[in-house]
Amino acid sequence: MLAAVIHRHTVPFEPAISDGIQTVRIRAMPFRLLSPAHWPTWLLIAVAFFVVRLPIRYQLQLGRLIGNLLQRIGGRRARIAAQNIELCFPDLSAQERTRLTKQVFESTGIAVIETAYTWLRPVDALLPRVRFHGLEVLQAAVNEGKGVLLVGAHFAVLDLGGAFLAAHFDFDCIYRTSRNSVIDYISLRRRISLYGHVIERSDMRGTVRQLRQSRTIWYAADQDNGRQHSVFAPFFGIPAATINVTSRLAKISGSPVIFMSHFRDESDCSWSVHLRRIEDYPTGDEIADATLMNQVIEREIRSHPAQYLWLHRRFKTMPDGARKY
Repeated sequence: MLAAVIHRHTVPFEPAISDGIQTVRIRAMPFRLLSPAHWPTWLLIAVAFFVVRLPIRYQLQLGRLIGNLLQRIGGRRARIAAQNIELCFPDLSAQERTRLTKQVFESTGIAVIETAYTWLRPVDALLPRVRFHGLEVLQAAVNEGKGVLLVGAHFAVLDLGGAFLAAHFDFDCIYRTSRNSVIDYISLRRRISLYGHVIERSDMRGTVRQLRQSRTIWYAADQDNGRQHSVFAPFFGIPAATINVTSRLAKISGSPVIFMSHFRDESDCSWSVHLRRIEDYPTGDEIADATLMNQVIEREIRSHPAQYLWLHRRFKTMPDGARKY
């Protein structure tokens, strides 16, 4: 019964996910997702279903509490976040780093609720609280008719920011399968209701094809995917494995590159979405392109350092094989 209620309130229709070869339709929830092994996840989703219907200020307060709890029980992730902040902000005192780490987890806790909101409710009611900067920049890029690479990063307001922009523009997104089957099912259904096509991360042919059809494609360019798919470029002064796919796609397609960032303002329960064109890109040098992209991401992070996902191992792969974590 619970799963059926949530199912009805997530996606009202059955759009498509592109796999680069054919269109696959998600019609019904697989029966295996109702097995007892998935009941804890369904229970959390049931709680989230009601939490995202609370007033926004209460959601923010609850998110901070969740973040504080995550920091206490986070173990490895808490250590990774603290290590990242120490590496990237060496000028901060120990007390300042401790304070920033706490703020990061509080922001992450709020992001958990924001993500649940995106999956379980339409975002229309929040749109009056959103300030957009640069919609005309994206529109001008779309008008060129070459497709658009809409590049983002793992800021806390990730899913919500995409949903906000989807209220103004039709675009596709790159999707990474979740290891939790229930979460994967719910998040995928929601994403394919928001975006024109959802392209699996490994489907480069599908991505190129969509660009050639003048589509706008949104994806994050800030995670460490290992040596095979990366070049090393400075990120907060540290050589970081940086994906080179943006440079290659821009070169192949001639598509303009727009960077999108998104942040929350807790003082008035509002959000902002920023769109900026990356000029003179690609340069023809993948390392120079990766350096430029990291500079753009770093600048945005510095404007709201607590709202970046410092919990992931950004420096997992190092040029000399050293371990940062």
